[in-house]
Amino acid sequence: MITQEEKQLARECLDFALQAGASDARITLTKSTEDLIATLDGQVDRVTRCADRSLSIAIFAGGSFGSFSSNKIERDSLRTFINEAVATVRMLAPDPYRRLPDPERCCKDAQSGFEMQIYDEAYQHMTAGVRSKSALDAAVFGKNVQALAEGAALISEEGEYSDSEYDVYVIDTHGLECRHTETSFDYGVEVTIQDAEGNKYSDYWWTASPRLADFDPAQCGVTALKRACAQIGSEPLKSGRYNMVVSSNVASRLVSPLLNALNAYSIQQGNSFLVDSLGKQVFSDRLSILDEPWRKGESGSKLFDSEGVRTSAAPIIENGVIKRYFVNTYMSGKLGMDPTGEDAVRPLLKAFPKAGTDESGLMELCGDGILVTDFNGGNCNMATGDFSYGIAGQLFRDGKTVKPVSEMLITGNFLTLWKNLIASGDDFRSCSPKLIGSLAFSEVEFSG
Repeated sequence: MITQEEKQLARECLDFALQAGASDARITLTKSTEDLIATLDGQVDRVTRCADRSLSIAIFAGGSFGSFSSNKIERDSLRTFINEAVATVRMLAPDPYRRLPDPERCCKDAQSGFEMQIYDEAYQHMTAGVRSKSALDAAVFGKNVQALAEGAALISEEGEYSDSEYDVYVIDTHGLECRHTETSFDYGVEVTIQDAEGNKYSDYWWTASPRLADFDPAQCGVTALKRACAQIGSEPLKSGRYNMVVSSNVASRLVSPLLNALNAYSIQQGNSFLVDSLGKQVFSDRLSILDEPWRKGESGSKLFDSEGVRTSAAPIIENGVIKRYFVNTYMSGKLGMDPTGEDAVRPLLKAFPKAGTDESGLMELCGDGILVTDFNGGNCNMATGDFSYGIAGQLFRDGKTVKPVSEMLITGNFLTLWKNLIASGDDFRSCSPKLIGSLAFSEVEFSG
């Protein structure tokens, strides 16, 4: 945790910058600690502890700008470091759009760091023995597990348990002072099975929580086993257009390119397929994405961004209409747009047509199609929106899975894909960075 002495040193660093000739400055002090226990086939394989402390400074001097960071958090060293940084910035060409955000936009409600209720005091009582027990208890190798398909054998299991603490303190010469503190408990596992014919299949599952009491890794191995067994006998289907349902655990793969295309930097560089789309109906009216950064108790929720600007709950895409670009202070000046914030903090895709719809419900709605449970590589051209992704999953008929599918590609363009949105579920995983439920699309091009 950041101490009062470290906070005071951060404030002194602002004075160091002004004394060296900076007109303004922002200090970001971060501390983090992570302990990790890796297991292999039910035994402890690796133990790792990482601790990091760094101070970053954004310097505005003579119309020029530069950012610097140091891991040597000691007063005399930092004074010398900042003096040299300011001297370097003053040699750079001026940039009229570089400035601190207006104070009225900045966060004033994040003083303790605990406002989002995602710090668990139980972290302070974690020990090496407790961590090892958590990792070993979650392992399924060598245990009587009912999830294995008939004739299949578990031949390898790699698990990772970790817990971490993260603390950030941000101040600037305009009076900004805010703090964010969180803990996280994580577990992920990859299993490899072998069927009766000797074919091998692998799959992965994970979970996380900011609170130890809500952290339950026990079913991760079982879920990974079920997913691996579901691949037995998979093969590509005939190429063609199919309805597509995408499982919630991978659905963000199709949403992230939309959010990236709304970033002002991509807009300004012409590297976005959503240039000049603000306020326009671009996608199906069934698509609505909100930014909900103030969801207390959920990892990733924050009251401020990296500039210290207060986050806001607002629509990003509403009934297919683009409502918001992500515009920081710098890009606001470059593009002549009002600033909004750097990125979506906690994007939530609203369910359509009704709440309570999950993957099974979407398959029933579609009738026939392909359920995508995993993406295997691929790429997206952010300038055009064209994409090509490898997929694995299940063929379904009459809303029920009937056959595993692999070694197929989906290709198309995101503008077309999202115009063909049939429905979206609300079965998102709260441990995921993006709150995206299962998705259903029509007329998706699959090739085998």
